[in-house]
Amino acid sequence: MTTFNELGVSSPIMKALEKMGFEEATPIQAETIPLAMQGNDVIGQAQTGTGKTAAFGIPMIEKINPKERKIQGLIVAPTRELAIQVAEEINRLAKFKSVRALAVYGGQHMERQIRALKDGPHIVVATPGRLLDHMRRKTIRINMVQTAVLDEADEMLNMGFIDDIRDILKGIPEERQTLLFSATMPKEIRDIATNLMKDPKEIKVKAKEMTVENIDQYFVEIPEKFKFDTLNNHLDINSPDLAIVFSRTKKRVDEITEGLQARGYRAEGIHGDLTQGKRMSVLNKFKGGRVDVLVATDVAARGLDISGVTHVYNFDIPQDPESYVHRIGRTGRAGRAGEAISFITPREIAHLKSIEKVTKSKMKRLMPPTNQDAQKGQQQVAVENIIKAIDQKDLKNYHETANQLLQDNDSITVIAAALKLLTKERRDTPVRISSVAPISVKKAHGSKDNRRSNNKRYGSGQRGQGGRNQGGRNQGGRNRKGNFQKRGNRD
Repeated sequence: MTTFNELGVSSPIMKALEKMGFEEATPIQAETIPLAMQGNDVIGQAQTGTGKTAAFGIPMIEKINPKERKIQGLIVAPTRELAIQVAEEINRLAKFKSVRALAVYGGQHMERQIRALKDGPHIVVATPGRLLDHMRRKTIRINMVQTAVLDEADEMLNMGFIDDIRDILKGIPEERQTLLFSATMPKEIRDIATNLMKDPKEIKVKAKEMTVENIDQYFVEIPEKFKFDTLNNHLDINSPDLAIVFSRTKKRVDEITEGLQARGYRAEGIHGDLTQGKRMSVLNKFKGGRVDVLVATDVAARGLDISGVTHVYNFDIPQDPESYVHRIGRTGRAGRAGEAISFITPREIAHLKSIEKVTKSKMKRLMPPTNQDAQKGQQQVAVENIIKAIDQKDLKNYHETANQLLQDNDSITVIAAALKLLTKERRDTPVRISSVAPISVKKAHGSKDNRRSNNKRYGSGQRGQGGRNQGGRNQGGRNRKGNFQKRGNRD
């Protein structure tokens, strides 16, 4: 695994990545960023959910001159939903670079887009049809473009945009850098790479398949502000022997650890800023049973080999499927059963679906447990401890005192009092966890009933750079064989 720091990313982008909650680069990012920053053309074969936007976005942002209010970067995406999401992520990455991206797509008033373009965005993220319309009107000039990106090229081929792509690339200066990303590499995409790119470097990233079979995977859909209390309730209900809680940032690891300690849990945190001595101390406590909950970042958890982990909690869902597989593989070892529970904010459901698709596994939905559920869970632990003591049959020394208690009180009251004393009561100490931006990806494909011809429809519209996303029309066009076909969201 590689950190962004090791990739030579500038400090303003490092600051943005930290704010977004990313420390560790995904495989596609680790391979693409150095090649792209050296000026190479790149072909990346990777599926949705592998972190492609930062892979091409970071090198693009690094090259841009923020004082030059001209379009210097161009990203072409198949759908308006993806264009909006890519522009949003580029703007988050470029926040401290004074670089701005604008989404341009069909279904939105042309005049409104022209006004937004006059403000001088540095990067345009566009759907093919609408981009060509602007190029013909000369409302988008691409003569200053240094970097061009084709995102989900095979999807654009499926939707009938291949000729548009060729026309767009031919209109950009030849000395440009071109990055092409596609989940598959059909002949037409290969032809673009051969004829319109300069000696491209190829990167192929395949997500690891799920190899651990004895892990029950669950997710809880929960708003960010309720995650910590939900984690507390789960810990009380499940009473894990050993649990690992994964978070995306060092700051949140510290906050979650301190919050759990304040609420009475035996928790310790581990992340990249800790000295080797402190890391070993924490791990020894964990292995020795003096710590029940380990809170960690992906970087810190690299290479951890701790037996007896019964539960893994993804407090923050990781940004790529590989990290998800790596995290949940901390449990369910040596033939034992394990549980992995991921906390998903409503905006991250599409990302969860992409992880399920790539890992070929399914997470079962859990309803968020209540405080009452948690209280019952802790009482059950007390009951189990009492039953264990009964089974051990080493209670003769307590019989006389027990008889005296039962002379003055009924048996239900005595047992209830014993349960109360044995049940761990959670402290209601207020805890504040700083928030991180949710991970969003392209909406999952709709069902067959919602598809028309080659048109692949995506989830509901979102607010984008230029305002509310509106529905577009399908327009006809000729495919490469001259046959008439429908085009998905043509403009």
